[in-house]
Amino acid sequence: MEYATRLNAYAPAPTAAEVDAEVARIRAIAGRNHNAEVYKFCYSAIDLTTLSCNDSVQSVTEFARKAAEFNLQYPHIPNVASICIYPSFVETVGLAVDGTPLRITSVGGGFPAAQTFLEVKALEVAMAVENGADEVDIVLNVGRMLTGEWDEAANEVEAIRAELDSDVVLKVIIESGALRTPELIRRASLLSMLAGADFVKTSTGKIDVAATPEAAVVMCRAIRDYYEATGRRVGFKAAGGVRTAEDAALYYTIVEETLGREWLTTDLFRIGASSAANNILSSIEGREVKYY
Repeated sequence: MEYATRLNAYAPAPTAAEVDAEVARIRAIAGRNHNAEVYKFCYSAIDLTTLSCNDSVQSVTEFARKAAEFNLQYPHIPNVASICIYPSFVETVGLAVDGTPLRITSVGGGFPAAQTFLEVKALEVAMAVENGADEVDIVLNVGRMLTGEWDEAANEVEAIRAELDSDVVLKVIIESGALRTPELIRRASLLSMLAGADFVKTSTGKIDVAATPEAAVVMCRAIRDYYEATGRRVGFKAAGGVRTAEDAALYYTIVEETLGREWLTTDLFRIGASSAANNILSSIEGREVKYY
């Protein structure tokens, strides 16, 4: 399908100066969300992540069981939204969290570089879902984005979306730190949504520049404009570099200010995190917590 021409229906991206001004405005008011209620919600929006070369069936099983048993120790805090792992561990997590509401998120499509054959990407995603993944996080082809191959990048997303049933959540990582400019970040977000993404996500966490408030503002504005044009709500996920409760509250405030409180549900807002889980728990409890 042709996607590049459909971008003409949308306004251009804000300038870098406009983005900086908006981030400064939101930082100035984000303190209102430095409270236990917001931190509890942010914790419940976490895709609890382990994506390490050291992952094993044993380590992932222990990790998932900790998440599954969380509410035995902290019944007053809503549990994380999902556990995010490499596709080969989907079945492992499924066994560990069976009987709980926890969802299973698998990265896929040649994560994190997405530099493999489209057929391999589609097959990997299909296998992850067959093994029990409820959600799949793939990476938009950054190389194609940087060379202006808009249609080719979006058609890869469309082909992968076609492998999934409608109830499987597809999150598309635009790797905003590699795209850098507001215009490319906006284009990548809109192309992903036009091609069928249920979420747009900032980063893989595998390059030097991960989630930034500036990228989040551009992405959330794109989500808002897409919703106004189509009536379809797409979620936002911040991942990579979200380490503290204050970091999480800043992204919460960006979503609140740009998209409105109707986006502040775990169906439309997620945080990809590992170390942030303990830090947010510590802020909620008012003492150091090392649960994970």
